Amino acid sequence: MKKVGKLYLMDDQWVMENIPPHISIRLKQLFPRVPKWQTDRFVFPNDTTHCADISWFTQRYPLEMTEIDMELLQVGNEKFNRDQLEMEQIMHPDYIPSKLVGLREGQKVRLYQAQASALCYKRGSLLLGDDVGLGKTYSAAAFMLEHNTLPTIVVMQTHLQIQWQEKLELFTTLRVHKIKGTRPYNLPEADVYLFRYSQLLGWIDTFEGGFFKTVIFDEIQELRTGVDSGKGRAAFKLSKEVKYRLGLSATPIYNYGTEIWNIMEFIEQGVLGSYDEFVREWCTGGARSVRDPDALGTYLREQNVMLRRTKRDVGQQMPPVNVIVEHIDSNRDALKSVEDLARQLAMKVTYGTFIERGQAGRELDLLVRHATGVSKAHSVAQYAKLLLDAEIPIMLVGWHRDVYDIWLEELSGYAPAMYTGSESEKQKNESVRRFIEGETSILIMSLRSGAGIDGLQYRCSTVIAGELDWSPKVHEQVIGRVNREGQVENITAIYLNTDEGSDPPMVEILGIKASQSLGIMDPGKQLEAKHSDKSHIKALAQRFIDKKLLNQMQQCQLDPNMGMVNQL
Repeated sequence: MKKVGKLYLMDDQWVMENIPPHISIRLKQLFPRVPKWQTDRFVFPNDTTHCADISWFTQRYPLEMTEIDMELLQVGNEKFNRDQLEMEQIMHPDYIPSKLVGLREGQKVRLYQAQASALCYKRGSLLLGDDVGLGKTYSAAAFMLEHNTLPTIVVMQTHLQIQWQEKLELFTTLRVHKIKGTRPYNLPEADVYLFRYSQLLGWIDTFEGGFFKTVIFDEIQELRTGVDSGKGRAAFKLSKEVKYRLGLSATPIYNYGTEIWNIMEFIEQGVLGSYDEFVREWCTGGARSVRDPDALGTYLREQNVMLRRTKRDVGQQMPPVNVIVEHIDSNRDALKSVEDLARQLAMKVTYGTFIERGQAGRELDLLVRHATGVSKAHSVAQYAKLLLDAEIPIMLVGWHRDVYDIWLEELSGYAPAMYTGSESEKQKNESVRRFIEGETSILIMSLRSGAGIDGLQYRCSTVIAGELDWSPKVHEQVIGRVNREGQVENITAIYLNTDEGSDPPMVEILGIKASQSLGIMDPGKQLEAKHSDKSHIKALAQRFIDKKLLNQMQQCQLDPNMGMVNQL
């Protein structure tokens, strides 16, 4: 058969040359990462995926090759097919996990957790996006018990360091060491070293040399901005120095779909190509939005580099979260007080220079969101009282310190516990203890604090969002703090919105961002109508009104100065 071009391996890359124009067009259709302007010479990575794709292409369009290159291409193709078969077997319902050494007596790894561990071990890298509450920590612990994965570094948010240590020591016999501070010191012998994201940069020079075999990034959405931050640069260096990489997060995408490129660079560099290739192949709307989130999510699954199971997938068919959106009154004076400044900033956002638009946009966002939160804070507190008086424990979430202060004053009689950016790690742990042990029935929490925290589900099933976040996945994380294994009640999430200020545009934007994340994490799944049942809230309201009326009647009977009402 006539050869239509040349294929050879050079510098660990496959190079195609002398390709006729009509075949070049077909090549670009089959390999979207190839730039549309490129002609004649095309370069591809030498990995098993590309070996398989190129081998398939050469069956349709034969290329001139040396015997050695032909054999290397075939070896890569066969390895790809063999690996695919093995990974399919791992994910089969009849898969029998290998026995792990190092589990504490009485502990066991569930099948879906063992499958995640085995898949990562086989592939070397994985983004595990299982639903909140499915035990990603235990999947990670099982992975550490695989052969030659130690010592392991686990990187987590500050408030989760103690929780990771407790879970690993309860679940396994692994020796765990919590890193103290940002300055390197002689590490004691251990199997697992627990780093906070904020500590990574100080230890960056210690990651070289191949001592650490595995890195596990918990709540990997912390790295969604890539290497623009110090922690991102240190995490990237660490990920290049280890053999195995595992990322954990049910919500890796907080805003727009392009964040997934940054995330995947820490899991497997180049799996989505260079950033320019990723934008050209997958994105639209100024390189912020993914054009077809479903297709991207499907691609990541086909590469076995992302695994996600929902509660339904693993047999935990919990009732849907009962989402209630209430429109509440706001204090127009609080919003009116910022109208003039907001109008000036809005003009700059629209007509200012590039720098002025960016700065003014940020200031306008901060100003209006703060004013909106303050304007409805009293109404939110009154709504919270309704549930607290009905003896229902609640988690009340917001964002601004001034809003917390109003809530604290209005709800002082209920002795609120606080878990926000203002408390130390010790104070946060004490707040969680007070709430779980029933010393208070209200936990005021920051929208972006407490991701991954465990234990609240045993005390609470009702979440009130007194302020909104720009990211729908932040709301999902908040609900996930109580919607976890061990929860026996139906979850109710109450959003208290106002028709003024920043709430209306935020609600609109949240819908756009939710569609981006849904397609990538759950391709083919449609945005579902939220289950909303207000009947029990109405019953609570009637109970509260009846109780208040009864108290008034009792007061009337005790107070002779109440006049005609006393005659009731």
